[in-house]
Amino acid sequence: MANFTHNWNYPQLIAHRGAGKLAPENTLSAIRLGAANGFSMMEFDVKLSQDGVPILLHDDDVDRTSNHQGPASDYTYAQLAELDFGAWHSSAYAGEPIASLYSIAHYTIANQIHSNIEIKPSAGREAETGQRIALLAQQLWQAAALPPLLSSFSESSLAAAKQAAPDMPRALLIEAELPSNWQDKLEELGCIGLNVNTRYLTQAQARAIKLAGYTVCVWTVNEAERVRELLDWGCDAIITDRITTIRPDSF
Repeated sequence: MANFTHNWNYPQLIAHRGAGKLAPENTLSAIRLGAANGFSMMEFDVKLSQDGVPILLHDDDVDRTSNHQGPASDYTYAQLAELDFGAWHSSAYAGEPIASLYSIAHYTIANQIHSNIEIKPSAGREAETGQRIALLAQQLWQAAALPPLLSSFSESSLAAAKQAAPDMPRALLIEAELPSNWQDKLEELGCIGLNVNTRYLTQAQARAIKLAGYTVCVWTVNEAERVRELLDWGCDAIITDRITTIRPDSF
């Protein structure tokens, strides 16, 4: 696998959880809808089932996005496969199955779509999740033109990912204000850059991150004017829900 510098090798616009809010998030249907709207990079969340299968899910539990309740880590993959992960969104998607990292890898590689895998560990499984997802991503995408970008709010997950698959590109997710020691964190974790919250990023911060040689990916940006502003600041990429109005062919 190629050695990655702190360059952004991916598209400028990224579809959030596959299709924003227009399809059930983190499903293969969402990824397909994002692609149908011209996006060649998807962001999605991955955690582990009880038996260690990498599944696409944002929340710690399945309550919001399925027809069942309880922590996702209490379910085996076979049990999760019995649930409906689409009807919560609309009747058109009723019966949507939970997506695994395997199915998403097959689809995205076949269709030349790049991926930002957010490592979203269940509590207490931070290192295990980071290690397993990094190793699987390295294996599943070994023939792809570019490996997926691994990102996480969990520094423990990123540290484990670095140890397991050091050549995989990583980014540290920042929820709120940029910490004063952000550069130390990036160096320690071997990250190529930061994925930052649009509500808190300033032009001066964007410039400082870029001048330090790191990438800047901004989430979740749903206004076209803000997208243009951030790109004018030199930010490398934007994650958006508005896949029909903020399209790659418009920027």
